[in-house]
Amino acid sequence: MNTFGRHIRFTDFGESHGPAVGGVLDGIPSQVIIDTDAIRHDLDRRAGRTGDLIVSDRAKNEHDDIEWLSGVIYDHRQLVSLGSPIAFIIRNTDARSEDYENLKDTYRQGHADLAYEIKYGIRDYRGGGRASARETAARVVAGSIAKQLLAQKGIHIEAQLCQVGDVTDPQQFLSVLRQMQQEGDSVGGVIQCRINGVPAGIGEPIFDKLQAQLAYAVMSINGCKGFEYGEGFATALRHGSERYDSGGIVGGIADGHTITFRCAFKPTATIAKLYGGRHDVCIAVRAVPVVEAMTALTLADLMST
Repeated sequence: MNTFGRHIRFTDFGESHGPAVGGVLDGIPSQVIIDTDAIRHDLDRRAGRTGDLIVSDRAKNEHDDIEWLSGVIYDHRQLVSLGSPIAFIIRNTDARSEDYENLKDTYRQGHADLAYEIKYGIRDYRGGGRASARETAARVVAGSIAKQLLAQKGIHIEAQLCQVGDVTDPQQFLSVLRQMQQEGDSVGGVIQCRINGVPAGIGEPIFDKLQAQLAYAVMSINGCKGFEYGEGFATALRHGSERYDSGGIVGGIADGHTITFRCAFKPTATIAKLYGGRHDVCIAVRAVPVVEAMTALTLADLMST
């Protein structure tokens, strides 16, 4: 399934070493002024061009120039939605497929290589195809538009890296990443997300619980391996008489308080000391705006009903 959402629907397409990645965002109302600077900032965050944490040189060299194909028009130098499907592409300009020739007959440990070939009988070994983090660029564009819609309703989403490996002090993140880079290795990480302004009553009591829908969205991100909201697994240590952080969701329904969740990302499977080439030291560094994007698409879809 490459389409997400019911009322605001996002379809994602493209492989990491194909001509482009892109998406179609349907259900956005007409006459919405789209802040392209905000989208650019989110794409720069995904590529690691903001902040001082280490990502791969490949990521920083990605040129995420958006080509708008439909659904928008420039009016007085502002990008405005027409109410029709918004289609866009981002061309892959820094793909070096030759870096992956040595992987043509190799299944990387912890990567989707083998699973893809079992399912489809063929795989795109050049960077992993659809299993590549490159695919998330399209999510960030769509999610940035969704964040702008939500902001008009007073809903704000902010995610941040809160753990690298077993280190939780942000002041030490850079040194951990530098060590991994020197060793040609990678490390996992955890992202925390806070959502303010969600009105009480959003979500369903049984199969469409709000936390379940958020987990469905966030766990669709390549490399994401775990999700918890509020105090998560720590609640297993509580007694019934104790108060604990509900994470803004009770019985599957938003209670009007700040919604909090955390999600865990595995280490990058394609590492230099085993396979050569270019690799991300920590997937989680670049995944922060992707988590925001999938959260925004989820809430924008729910708020459109």
